[in-house]
Amino acid sequence: MQKQLDAEAPGAVAILGVNEAGLEASNDLMTNGRTLPWLQDQSSVNAWGAWQVEYRDVIVRDAEGRKAGVYNLTLHDLAQPAHFAALKQLLLGARR
Repeated sequence: MQKQLDAEAPGAVAILGVNEAGLEASNDLMTNGRTLPWLQDQSSVNAWGAWQVEYRDVIVRDAEGRKAGVYNLTLHDLAQPAHFAALKQLLLGARR
């Protein structure tokens, strides 16, 4: 999806992952062969708690860092074209 977003709106949307604190052991599996920037939450930061993240949530932030939406990938499988398009629109809409 990042490549499509870059083609439509160069530099306007950046996708990155944030792993839940305490699950560091899975980082190698998640990042192996991928180019997605991957951050590790720390219990001292607790981004997941502060943002009220559920497993597989995509938290969309606008240009000023405010929450613009949440899209859960368990409920919305991106293999379904309608779900892929909906998330892409959410991301593009947040850039304004």
